[in-house]
Amino acid sequence: MEEAEKEPKKDASAEEFVALSDFTASGSDQLSFLCGDRLLVHARPCEDWWWAELREDMVGYVPASHLLQCRISTRTDSPTLDTGPVPREKEEGLEDKAEPGEQEEDLEDPWQDVEYFGSYGTLKLHLEMLSDRSRTEAYRQVVLNNRDFLRDKVVMDLGCGTGIISLFCAQLAQTAKVYAVEASPIVEYTRRLVRQNDCEDVVCVLQGRAEQVQLPQRVDVLLSEWMGNCLLFEFMVEAVLLARQRWLAEGGVMWPSSAALLLVPCQAHSFYTETMTFWERPYGLDFSPLQPLAQQEFFTKPKFSHVLEPQDCLSTPSEVLFLNMYTLTVQDLEEMEGQFDFLVDTPGDFHGFCAWFTVGFESLQPGGEAVQLDTGPFSEPTHWKQTLFMLDSPVSVHQGESIRGSIVLRRNPTWRRHLSITFDWVHYSPSENQYKIGSKTFPMWR
Repeated sequence: MEEAEKEPKKDASAEEFVALSDFTASGSDQLSFLCGDRLLVHARPCEDWWWAELREDMVGYVPASHLLQCRISTRTDSPTLDTGPVPREKEEGLEDKAEPGEQEEDLEDPWQDVEYFGSYGTLKLHLEMLSDRSRTEAYRQVVLNNRDFLRDKVVMDLGCGTGIISLFCAQLAQTAKVYAVEASPIVEYTRRLVRQNDCEDVVCVLQGRAEQVQLPQRVDVLLSEWMGNCLLFEFMVEAVLLARQRWLAEGGVMWPSSAALLLVPCQAHSFYTETMTFWERPYGLDFSPLQPLAQQEFFTKPKFSHVLEPQDCLSTPSEVLFLNMYTLTVQDLEEMEGQFDFLVDTPGDFHGFCAWFTVGFESLQPGGEAVQLDTGPFSEPTHWKQTLFMLDSPVSVHQGESIRGSIVLRRNPTWRRHLSITFDWVHYSPSENQYKIGSKTFPMWR
């Protein structure tokens, strides 16, 4: 950056922001901070990098994507986190309790319900999900394979969307009752679809969140399509666990019954070329000073909807997390850690890690076959695709070398649908008897 841009003047009208995740400065003009820190933003020289102050003697550029604005509450005259123009009324028991010595804050909608459920109130996401044949056929196959068991049973379809899984249960398995629960505005159309398909005697559509909705009875089967990017993103799984506690009968069935997160070290030449190499000499000009900025902008957060080609896997994928849906608790979601130990079998450039998930549906038929939905690169594509986590710079790896370490998924303490993912790894080259240590944290939100 030019000298005139390095230290923008402080502004009396500086705005206060809160850090959503940790950030480690990679240059002398940047400012490091931790999740929850309060920063004063004095200038916004560009969309992605702002000039901010942590304390009087600590100023520098910070990534705008890591910050959320505070504002003065009209009710308490204390700073609150700005979640948008349409705050949700607090639900009983959701008030945030301040730590001793801290000012109590009026948190508005830590679940960001307006945005989250609003996005499911239009057809865009439903078209994407219904068009995903791997996803939809997996649920249809589960119902077909277990139709004898499901006959005359009571089912809860949590987060039913357009109600397609509920309709599968009613038409293919002749269930006694299906409670189709949906919190988004699409629910009015779900009711129409149930009537249109002559299933209103079986499928009862209820609008509300899992912790609010009331059923007249417990259910024999609780099914849901709750998975997000990297399995947990948006944390709909918490609603499933609350529903399990409230409404699943003793000995009842959970579908999915299990879930796993898989990981592999990988190459990402195309993405690296279009985001980093591009700046070397576009149109014959040297734009390389923009490469550090490109690294921060494109590699700080994970890349959703990445398509990993099987040949870009540098090793055999490894399962790093396994969830038993009968024993998983809400508290377990706060922090999850997995280990990995990869042996490089394909030499190349180690650009980063790629993650995806599988879910399993146990069979309830004697001798029946379990159904698995796999969102990885070796299976039929799904709308989730894979999630790419780029290193700051690629590392050349050779056959026989190892990449060992851990992955930690930490739920955001304030914004409950968000999380951060931390990788710590050691790259070992036996031919050189050399170890290289790496660590990187990725905030995960849209």
